[in-house]
Amino acid sequence: MNASLPPRDAEWLETDGLGGFATGTVDGIRTRRYHTLLTHAATPPTGRFALVNGFEAWIERNGQRIDLTSQRYDPGVVHPDGANRLSSFVSTPWPRWTFDLGDGARLEQELFVRHGLPLVALSWRLRAAKSGRLFVRPLLSGRDAHALHRANPAFRFDSVVEGPLRVWRPYPDVPATLSLAEADYQDAPEWYYQFLYERERDRGLDAIEDLASPGVLSWDLSSGEAVWILAADTPGTRELLEGASAVGIHRGLRAAERRRRAGFPTRLHRAAADYVVTRGKGRTIIAGYPWFTDWGRDTFIALRGLRHGGLRLADARSILLEWAGTVSEGMLPNRFVEGDAPPEFNSVDASLWYVIALHDWLEAMAAAGQSVTARDQRRLRGAVEAIVGGYARGTRHGIRQDDDGLLAAGEPGVQLTWMDSRVGERVITPRIGKPVEIQALWINALWIMSRLFPRWSGAYERPLGVFQERFWNPTNGCLYDVIDVDHQPMANDATVRPNQILAIGGLPLALLEGERARQVVDLVERDLWTPLGLRTLAPYEPGYLGRYQGGAVERDGAYHQGTVWPWLMGPFAEAWVRVRGEGEAVKREARDRFVAPLLAHLDSAGLGHVSEIADGDPPHQPDGAPFQAWSVGELLRLYTSVLAESRRPPATAPVARPSPQPELVSSNGGG
Repeated sequence: MNASLPPRDAEWLETDGLGGFATGTVDGIRTRRYHTLLTHAATPPTGRFALVNGFEAWIERNGQRIDLTSQRYDPGVVHPDGANRLSSFVSTPWPRWTFDLGDGARLEQELFVRHGLPLVALSWRLRAAKSGRLFVRPLLSGRDAHALHRANPAFRFDSVVEGPLRVWRPYPDVPATLSLAEADYQDAPEWYYQFLYERERDRGLDAIEDLASPGVLSWDLSSGEAVWILAADTPGTRELLEGASAVGIHRGLRAAERRRRAGFPTRLHRAAADYVVTRGKGRTIIAGYPWFTDWGRDTFIALRGLRHGGLRLADARSILLEWAGTVSEGMLPNRFVEGDAPPEFNSVDASLWYVIALHDWLEAMAAAGQSVTARDQRRLRGAVEAIVGGYARGTRHGIRQDDDGLLAAGEPGVQLTWMDSRVGERVITPRIGKPVEIQALWINALWIMSRLFPRWSGAYERPLGVFQERFWNPTNGCLYDVIDVDHQPMANDATVRPNQILAIGGLPLALLEGERARQVVDLVERDLWTPLGLRTLAPYEPGYLGRYQGGAVERDGAYHQGTVWPWLMGPFAEAWVRVRGEGEAVKREARDRFVAPLLAHLDSAGLGHVSEIADGDPPHQPDGAPFQAWSVGELLRLYTSVLAESRRPPATAPVARPSPQPELVSSNGGG
């Protein structure tokens, strides 16, 4: 393999800040249905359409055709051979490919998405050569982003020329695609049949697609750079693209995007910004690319870390306020469903993570010398009181504060915790009763409420004492995963899982300290830690699955039965340094052992990002979504806060009555 190339199947990502994106592989061979040049979120961040899936490209020089692209067709045939000419690839500041044309000549291809616009800009330029003609055939579908496309007579190949723009609208109910290029164009409608997407096939999903090509664009490269701009037809893009030449617009877009990206201190910080998108009049966080939208739990776990990266305090405020309006019966939605379906309220922890994220934001606001407006105060107060009060009184799915002060939750057939996979009607990890991390979140929420509202003063103290007494498992020297299983008193689940780490790290208030805390951390490190995160089940436990593979049934069955989750590295590494006193030498060791492998991972799967999951067994192959918000967020939280050199020690339990936090105070200041 060429030393200047990352793995050829590694994936790159460009996002528009609206829920749309372009993504693909280093060698250009599409392996997923989501690998597209232009996916547009018509109702940000949902309503995604794959408008332009890819292209065929070749150059003609000295009477010779030289292919620049490759496609994989069923049953696995790769044609043509353009990928073999790829000599280098870089993903920063955006994807750039260099192709060897022979005789020392090279062709450079660049692609970027302009933030805030459903628009992708491509360019090609010759190096060490004076002449050549570039040909590009767009491959279109106009389908739902999650579907696949097959040849059909309803597809409209014809385009409409509107001023400098060529407009394709293959189906009447799909957003039109705008094409701007100072190029010759020849109508040449063709179906390309039987593209094979290997990642889809390996996941047990439909993997064959037909795409339509309406014609061929061509440029004389001896005249300079070839530029092609593609955009969804929206008022903003149409107004921009009708205003000047393709080359001129491209020059301005490239300069503006280069300045924006140069403002991030590292590519990890820049990756954080990819997940912050528009929802309604506010902001939200995409859980992961390329198939997730915004999920409640993911949003507020990720928010805490992304705030240290590309997420400004003003964006965090917008996210908190946008979600404040979604509280129903004390619960935040677990996720918003594509289309017109109502949101799903089936998460016990999403609402509690909201309270934690609000606490972190308030502390950051106070540190920045900013206060909260009276209007924001009313909305945020209302949201957190509705959440904690609703949980205390009782809400959906058996969520209620029990007589012992702990939080009970769950009913048959519903998956409420973050371990939420199911196969058909079977919930893989039901965890009905009192799960350990839910108690950590609940007690932290009560502690935060005691700092914000006088009437909640001391509300956390009794459940904290009960937690320390009831959850300790003396046999294993760790915490039970669930107590009062299936709401049966004194029925305890001793399965060794990583959820217990949140009682020591990852939250503002640590519920254990001293020798017991050290025992838990040591056990988790010995039995669950891997270089890419924590296993969801110890390898010696019944039901452990070390490979995340197969069809949907097999993969869902393994999702929380041994599969590694990188986001858990945040709570684990924080717990690891807490039980060792948080000295500078301890932090340095933690950075070397726990952060360095994840930073190295930025170059291997989703370039510049952190994957959703990995296999529990070595070599811990990354899988799931290659670009995951809470994985990036927790790595950023470690990198910039937890393991930074000067950090205030956390609260630990047992805790004296806390001093007042900078509160939600009425002010005329900005939010």
